[in-house]
Amino acid sequence: MAVTTTVSSSSANKLLKVHHRSSASSFRSGTIAEVSSEDVVATAAADLVRSEGFSFGFGSEVKREVNRCFGCRRKVGLTGFRCRCGELFCAEHRYTDRHVCSYDYKAAGREAIARENPVVKAAKIVRV
Repeated sequence: MAVTTTVSSSSANKLLKVHHRSSASSFRSGTIAEVSSEDVVATAAADLVRSEGFSFGFGSEVKREVNRCFGCRRKVGLTGFRCRCGELFCAEHRYTDRHVCSYDYKAAGREAIARENPVVKAAKIVRV
């Protein structure tokens, strides 16, 4: 199975800049490392793939986040509200009584009160 990729001129320029930076840094340090050009190109290509999100079609595709209400599937755009349960909702479904929320507000409130108000016990008085 052959994989064909096209690299734009800006991508090629980035590869050259990365190669130039890596060779310049090894020269400045005083020791010249024996690095083959194939290794430099392979690491530069891997960095480029990670930074620009290239995909070769082997299952590692970048998944886009969908800006739709979890309740009614309406597009929310910039006005989406993220609930504590982790889902995104429109203005109508943003309140917990308007959608089936899996977040337990009672338990979270109890924990917050217990954390902020520790039990205060007086030391025992020694009787003589």
